[in-house]
Amino acid sequence: MLIGEYHHNLDEKGRLIIPSKFRDDIGNKFIVTRGLDGCLFVYAMNEWNNIISKLKQLPFTKKDARTFNRFFMSGATVCEFDKQGRINLPSSLICYAGIKKECTIIGVNDRLEIWATDKFDSLIEENLDAISDVAENLFEGFDIVA
Repeated sequence: MLIGEYHHNLDEKGRLIIPSKFRDDIGNKFIVTRGLDGCLFVYAMNEWNNIISKLKQLPFTKKDARTFNRFFMSGATVCEFDKQGRINLPSSLICYAGIKKECTIIGVNDRLEIWATDKFDSLIEENLDAISDVAENLFEGFDIVA
């Protein structure tokens, strides 16, 4: 399970340090792609393969399936760590996520998310007051001890 929040800067060559805890969890070879809400998703190869098997089950005759597959798959790239624990993000993904320099890297269960720090801070700020309602609506009917 990937959890936690870390802050690092993208260097002028498009390289970003991934915290060592996350490096151990996702392995040396992994996938980075366009995520939802304007961030990048990072998947270990086994998690990526699980997602691909589910995407293959979507009917290509459905426009939403084609649209999502194009969005998600065309941005995907295989990455590996260099000796300093950095990854080299393609310029297309940097542009998509609106990353200038400061990044927030978070663990979200089965994936990492890489955010432009200003976008992540805005997301948290915008949803802070509503999070109790979101939790109530999301877990309604579940037997969860809070």
